[in-house]
Amino acid sequence: MADAFSNPVVIASNRGPVSFSKVDGSLVGRRGSGGLVSGLAPLVEAGRATWIAAAMSDADREASAAGNGVVEVDGLRVHLLDIDREVQRRHYDEVSNSTLWFVHHGLYDLVRSPVYDVDWWTSWEAYREANAAFAAAIVAEAPTGATVLVQDYHLCLVARIARLERDDLRFIHFHHTPFAGPEELRVLPPSVREELLDGLASHDACGFHTSRWETNYLACQEQVLTGAGRTFTATLNSDLDDMRSVAASEACREAGASIDAVVDGRQVVARVDRMELSKNIARGFAAFDRLLEMRKDLHGNVVFLACCYPSRLGVDEYRRYRDEVVQAAELVNERWGTDDWTPVELMTDDDFPRSVAVLQRYDVLLVNPIRDGLNLVAKEGPAVNERDGALLLSTEAGAYSELSDEVLPLFPFDIEGTARSIGAALDMDADDRMHRAKALTAAVQRRTPEAWLEDQLRAV
Repeated sequence: MADAFSNPVVIASNRGPVSFSKVDGSLVGRRGSGGLVSGLAPLVEAGRATWIAAAMSDADREASAAGNGVVEVDGLRVHLLDIDREVQRRHYDEVSNSTLWFVHHGLYDLVRSPVYDVDWWTSWEAYREANAAFAAAIVAEAPTGATVLVQDYHLCLVARIARLERDDLRFIHFHHTPFAGPEELRVLPPSVREELLDGLASHDACGFHTSRWETNYLACQEQVLTGAGRTFTATLNSDLDDMRSVAASEACREAGASIDAVVDGRQVVARVDRMELSKNIARGFAAFDRLLEMRKDLHGNVVFLACCYPSRLGVDEYRRYRDEVVQAAELVNERWGTDDWTPVELMTDDDFPRSVAVLQRYDVLLVNPIRDGLNLVAKEGPAVNERDGALLLSTEAGAYSELSDEVLPLFPFDIEGTARSIGAALDMDADDRMHRAKALTAAVQRRTPEAWLEDQLRAV
């Protein structure tokens, strides 16, 4: 590990490891959690790295201005870029989340979208401008010979721009989402497709969570460019020690007591997701509805605990999907609920200790994305669960390649099959549940966020 850390490091990510909010008129900073922060933050805390990110909210911008572009929360020092609000909106909402996310996750209905009109092309210019702002910050702040770790699809053009002025830097790009195959990427305008792939090929190496996404990337590059550069795979884990610390906290115990009162001894099907279109939440509720139609013996004896938090509400499609998710849950409850049994308990306010308490309590965890780069919930659930819970996992999640031996596989579009798999998991023999749960726990402990970081640094 020492050799991997021999050079200074710069981290570039659109969303940073800290965020700010206003509480009683005062700025309050909060440090993020998860594998990305856990893997990268120790470098910053040790003074070995600079982290550059965008100010995502008005409170972030205010904190950045107060610190001359630099903020510090719980020992984590971050350079927050105050990018023009309209440029940031177009870069983040219109291109990153409404175009690139849809392409890589295979979400487009090609009859109606995408549409590349003059407004979209204005947004593409904003994507370039935001990437140029990050590149300028890297050029200005990176120590000589630094390794620059560029995170995700928001910043595909950064290395190509920065190299024009700093040929001493080494760039590693890590793509956290899936990567589209050649036919899917052809949905992008040819000039945009070529510019993105050229931007990625400008890195010394590009990393992906699984070999499937790496293979897609190489196939796309083969059709457009003569060389893709080096690639590598490095799966990420959440900070499981942090998860277990939350699980042992008073806030989590209190949330668990409230959940126990709701569950009242029933079996629990659970999910924990942001309300993103790729997470396939509405189909999950439809499958539960079908299960209750098939299995009258489950009426009053099972409850679906769903922690589903609104996401990306600046995008019209996500606002509509939030409404669809709520309506899908209400439909199940209206059809099957009784005075003393609500089949689906949908919780939409973001409460992390409560989410961990739900993961502790499940008998069946449903993770059925249409497509996912990885899906950390599939790893976090088995790490903290206390009931030998079964994991139902979509074959389209990147985590499936790691956990396939001990999960019940799901095809995400098959409502009938998902319904039957939920029923089979609820009926699973105790010994089988225990065997699978132990194997899953062992599997999710094999990797640490630090190992993922080391893989990136060694890629240069």
